[in-house]
Amino acid sequence: MEHTNSYSASYAAAGVDITAGYKAVELMKKHVARTRNEGCLDDVGGFGGCFGLPIAGMEEPVLVSGTDGVGTKLKLAILMDKHDTIGIDCVAMCVNDIICVGAKPLFFLDYIACGKNVPEKIAEIVGGVAEGCVQAGSALIGGETAEHPGMMPEDEYDLAGFAVGVVDKKKILDKNTMAAGDVVIALPSTGIHSNGFSLCRKVFDIDNNNPQLYVPREELGGKTIAEALLTPTKIYVKPVLALLEKVNVKGISHITGGGFYENIPRSIPDGLGAKIDKSAVKVLPIFDLIAKFGNIPERDMFNTYNMGVGMSIVVPADQVELALSILKDNGEDAYVIGTIVESEEKVILA
Repeated sequence: MEHTNSYSASYAAAGVDITAGYKAVELMKKHVARTRNEGCLDDVGGFGGCFGLPIAGMEEPVLVSGTDGVGTKLKLAILMDKHDTIGIDCVAMCVNDIICVGAKPLFFLDYIACGKNVPEKIAEIVGGVAEGCVQAGSALIGGETAEHPGMMPEDEYDLAGFAVGVVDKKKILDKNTMAAGDVVIALPSTGIHSNGFSLCRKVFDIDNNNPQLYVPREELGGKTIAEALLTPTKIYVKPVLALLEKVNVKGISHITGGGFYENIPRSIPDGLGAKIDKSAVKVLPIFDLIAKFGNIPERDMFNTYNMGVGMSIVVPADQVELALSILKDNGEDAYVIGTIVESEEKVILA
């Protein structure tokens, strides 16, 4: 779509180039096209994204929504001038939340606020969003790019998103079915994911572009700290949906900001707690480096980061092997990290 008659010299003089916005839309369309599925009813560029609900066979469909951003991980992406994966993080933070309810993500919208609209950079960001949507089986049906001169430096931007999924009401996960003796399974993370970056920035002196960020490290498999920190958040949608089809899942927690202590309790009813075997947790090397560089106590680490566990899932003891097998078949090296016990304390790390 060309906008040959749309140009305002006065608006451009104030810092907003509307023609850059049109170019950005044209550049991102190839990325958006990758995410189209049977629910998509129109193309990008209209005033609203239309999506036909796939609810055949559902007795009482319930829409489940989630919204989130990427936080100060963006500071590192901007510092490294690498923008092609940060969109995956944005999608992951939303869709990983809604599958904790048992819902299948349907569609996603993004919002980018920038100091200056550089169409190629915006398209790169949206390319990452599209990749995240492909991984989640979700359609990218729209979004917004807003140029905010004077609100932020020209090279900076913020990114947020919004996801909608659907689940049959009778299949919404009910944590009240949980009982002592149930087992907690861990799904490995890819690293920091998208939380705790304010502490990372302090520990590694990121804002001052610490040269140590760019030194390859043996414990990180030859990656630099910057590369390890920027690793995109893992999207768990497809393996979890496969699990939900055959296993009586009683609770799912997306381990984000607040770590184990804030997120695991959200899927556990009163009177029960998750007894986690710390020795079973496969802590990733990047977390050891954070603790070492920042002299961070273990309790604070587990209360800030995922520590290598991006998602925890509670299943009955007699279905553990089935659950692990299904997850393995769907690319997840899942493992047991604990059990549900009678306790007034929601998380017990022992």
